Amino acid sequence: MEYAYKPKGKSAKTQGSGLRVSKKASMSVCRAINKKSLQKAKALLSSIAEGSESLDGKYYTNATKEVLSLLESAERNAEASGLDTTRLIVHAAVHKGFSYYTPKRFKLRGRKKKLTNVQIVLEQK
Repeated sequence: MEYAYKPKGKSAKTQGSGLRVSKKASMSVCRAINKKSLQKAKALLSSIAEGSESLDGKYYTNATKEVLSLLESAERNAEASGLDTTRLIVHAAVHKGFSYYTPKRFKLRGRKKKLTNVQIVLEQK
């Protein structure tokens, strides 16, 4: 899958495919951290996960934890590439994943599940 953001300089990328989180919640979380520094984005996500802060009055706990783990993975990729982690800017994008139906059993028969794809690019400024 091609990345939505194409960096001009040095960068580190990571992608989460088929995450079991809401696309709507993931979009709200990624919109909140987009174009912020890595330290500010991690601090915001950890405070939302703890419950001390909210986004528009809501605590998107599942989406926040998934995006935070992807952000930490991208940070490790940046360290391995030799980038300066204090000068990294976050670019996050959310895309619709695939859908599937649960197995046919009892009253949960045929429920439709939707998955989400999240892409994170850390660009050095």
